[in-house]
Amino acid sequence: MNELVFFINNVIVAGSVSGSIYAIGAIGVTLVFSIMRFAHFAHADMMTFGAFMVLLLTMAFPGVGGVVGLPTPVVMLPLAIVLTALLAVGIDKAFYKPLRAHGVKPIVMVIGSLGVTLMLQGLIRLFSGTSAQNLYLAGERKEIYRLEVPFELATRPITITEPQIILFILTIVSVVGLHLFLNRTRLGKAMRAMSDNPDLARSSGINTNHIVAVTWVIAGGLAAIAGTLLSLDVTFKPDLSFFLLLPIFAAAIVGGVGHPYGAIAGGFVVGFAETLAVFNWSVLLRPFRDSLPEWLAQAGNLAFVGTEYKIVVPFFILVAILVWRPTGLFKGKVI
Repeated sequence: MNELVFFINNVIVAGSVSGSIYAIGAIGVTLVFSIMRFAHFAHADMMTFGAFMVLLLTMAFPGVGGVVGLPTPVVMLPLAIVLTALLAVGIDKAFYKPLRAHGVKPIVMVIGSLGVTLMLQGLIRLFSGTSAQNLYLAGERKEIYRLEVPFELATRPITITEPQIILFILTIVSVVGLHLFLNRTRLGKAMRAMSDNPDLARSSGINTNHIVAVTWVIAGGLAAIAGTLLSLDVTFKPDLSFFLLLPIFAAAIVGGVGHPYGAIAGGFVVGFAETLAVFNWSVLLRPFRDSLPEWLAQAGNLAFVGTEYKIVVPFFILVAILVWRPTGLFKGKVI
């Protein structure tokens, strides 16, 4: 039972956390692609920016969360969502809208997004420094919940942290909210129409500029949620985008670029693939050691890849999907 609990903690819980982060990030990437038809490489930096805004607000108003019984970074998250959404809209108006007005090709937009990436990375590092920082300030600490397993043979508890619980709740709320918005509201239906056929949507009287702005607001808000909750679970790092960019794009492509629900599935596929690849499978074989071949029983580490090579997993998935099924699992738009 201890080995099974170890598997739950290091694969089920950890995979769900990574999958939730990647899913929220991939939704923003796929929404931007479905509406504006280009891969927005600066999305991971918007996630970092949202977490940085939470850090600044927490430093400016430490201990505010104690009033409502939540961590201060969580209380500051709504304001950071607004600021990140404004940043996304501002970037579009300053950089991408002029390019669209000149009718440039999508590859030019992609190169422009790389420039925005470098700009955001430089600004974040200029004001935050290069070291990792904890979002828990003013005596606050991360709550850790240990759930005892109701079996006599199990001495280890299932461990889950407060930020992880908040992440799971916000992931469900975000997914359900996005589903209702896209299917029940007039604006959401207009976004779907523009995604299917921009020219027909424009000729039908849909204000495409308004749809673009709403898309950036949603993408920016989701980016702030994902970046903040990841930083809460670990620490805030100025180079957070470096570790997020490839997984969220892999998740978007696995699910099908331009398919929001596919991005959710893709996020969890990539998240669990990472955790399964770095998990030491020899732990689960311990109870059966006496019946295993000697070379297998004495193996100390049976992980597919080392933890330091974890970033290779989404890259492998990305290449495999592009070769095997370019439209993704849910038949999104071909890149």
